[in-house]
Order: sequence, then structure tokens, then C-alpha cells
Amino acid sequence: MLNENIKAIRRSKGLSQQELAVKLNVVRQTISKWEQGVSLS
Repeated sequence: MLNENIKAIRRSKGLSQQELAVKLNVVRQTISKWEQGVSLS
């Protein structure tokens, strides 16, 4: 699923949720929600 892919790729790149959030210009909570499958928008 998409949420599992996001988490796996983030971890394989050695990025924290905060670091990925900065790169994508979103807040860390958004990354957390994506990884939990709560929200994908």
C-alpha cells in the first residue's frame, strides 16, 4: 500500500519524518498521517 511504501522509502533514505516534511514542504504531522494511512491528500 502507499502508506507502507512512503515509510519504507523514507527509512531506506535515512530520513526522519521531519526531514521528509521539510523536503516536501508539509508539516511532520502530514507525513505521520500518510504513513498511518489516515490521509493521503
